[in-house]
Amino acid sequence: MSQLLEVSGISVTFDGFRAINNLSFSIGAAELRAIIGPNGAGKTTFMDIVTGKTKPDAGSVIWGEKSVNLLKLSEAKIARAGVGRKFQRPTVFEDQSVEDNLMLALKADRAPWKVLFWKPTEADRARVVEIAAEVGLEDALARKSGELSHGQKQWLEIAMLLAQEPRLLLVDEPAAGMTLAEREQTTAMLVRLAKTRAVVVVEHDMEFVRRLECKVTVLHEGSVLAEGSLDFVTANQQVIDVYLGR
Repeated sequence: MSQLLEVSGISVTFDGFRAINNLSFSIGAAELRAIIGPNGAGKTTFMDIVTGKTKPDAGSVIWGEKSVNLLKLSEAKIARAGVGRKFQRPTVFEDQSVEDNLMLALKADRAPWKVLFWKPTEADRARVVEIAAEVGLEDALARKSGELSHGQKQWLEIAMLLAQEPRLLLVDEPAAGMTLAEREQTTAMLVRLAKTRAVVVVEHDMEFVRRLECKVTVLHEGSVLAEGSLDFVTANQQVIDVYLGR
């Protein structure tokens, strides 16, 4: 299986602290992966590097069939290449409806000079309905985003990323603050989304990771400590010592 993203030998140091230490990681074009690890393991820095927010001191980040080196691209160009990132706190326009938020996300994906004259077409409207359905918000299109539950805001933000048709979705702690029912829906949604694109979930919550039933990468001190099914990695003595034994 060809890899969509291939991170090789990445290292980055902040003020003498090595946040990422010779990290290598790869993910296929339609794959769900969870990244776990204690605080300070390098999970956020890893996402910062892939999205171009942080430039590493060494290593390479190779993307897609044309083997583009993402380290040479700006954050905006990386996003346009198909890397979408969902932060932990949802940032939606609270005063706007769900539909308007999604329209804005579609519009934002246009070239700057086209945005000035952009008017939504029937196709755009149909696309918005389709994206809302992908995240279970098709019945909430007319609602103000500020009225949504915490979980629904998280879904809306994922939907706004989907409007940009990313090939890789980086999702930071999607289960945080959700009700049990919302968590179950989120699990099902991420599994479904990963059938047509790569989805990387960074998560603390082991129970949530267990439900994803996917390959797990354990980070510790900025490098990969173990990789495999959750049962496989949680049986690893080093993982128990650094992560589970606390």
